Amino acid sequence: MSLERAPATLAVDSRCTHGEGVLWCDRRQSLLWIDIAERRLWQHTPASGSTRHWVLPDRPGCIGLFDDGTLLVALVSSLHRADLAAATDDALPLQWLADVDPHNAYTRSNDGRADRHGNFVFGTMNEHPARAADGRFYQYSSRHGLRTLPLPGIVIPNAISFSLDGRTLYWCDSVTPQIMACDYDPERASTANVRVFATLANRAAEPDGSAVDADGRVWNAQWRASQVSCYGADGTLLQVQPVPVKNPTCVAFGGPDLRTLYVISSQLDHTPEALAASPHAGSLFSARQDHPGLPESRVHVA
Repeated sequence: MSLERAPATLAVDSRCTHGEGVLWCDRRQSLLWIDIAERRLWQHTPASGSTRHWVLPDRPGCIGLFDDGTLLVALVSSLHRADLAAATDDALPLQWLADVDPHNAYTRSNDGRADRHGNFVFGTMNEHPARAADGRFYQYSSRHGLRTLPLPGIVIPNAISFSLDGRTLYWCDSVTPQIMACDYDPERASTANVRVFATLANRAAEPDGSAVDADGRVWNAQWRASQVSCYGADGTLLQVQPVPVKNPTCVAFGGPDLRTLYVISSQLDHTPEALAASPHAGSLFSARQDHPGLPESRVHVA
């Protein structure tokens, strides 16, 4: 029996240079994602078909939801709160929250997700050509501010997501075709028992952004593989969702019933000829699934 489903279809022809960080806001019934290269935050509301974006003051790495309805926006070296209710057509007001690696000229914020306990977990990546493992994982909370998680140094942190009970943290270094797992204590910002969760079948592919569904399965977008892979809680490959572009980057479950898998993508790592042959690279795709996802976890304001 084939694990492969029908390909995802085009949802928003956004053609981002480097789309990332998609999530579903259940209160707004809208999708939010970023274009890192073009410094943009995007919003799309499927019910109305409306799509808009705002230019940010620096490159974003990831976004999250606060429980008061505002957004957490991680820029290159700082965290901010953004209030969409106060946004205009030209500007999105930002409130500074914390600096991130301000003295390291080569690292920037990358993938991140809210955990199940009101904190935000994200990583920094090293953009130096030597690609040393100088990136770090952090936990941000209103109560404790920014705390470093005790995990190994990393080149490109991705796949950050959490088990149903919030006590297992999934993550990866995208330069290695493996997704990792560790025990996670949100109160102490501590980790233990680092282990391999799953190894990609396509060793030339790179694991990217992940989301966990209501059954505890891990869905991972896989760069250079034109697919999203779904793994059981034991790491077994259960399903493959084809995507009609080379570089899917991140996934989220959305829609009123949370049964639509949304996949954002990137135009990077294409020759001009390949990009001409794939005009919708960088866009948002969707595919209906048999099982629902979970509402996006939210960061506590206080």
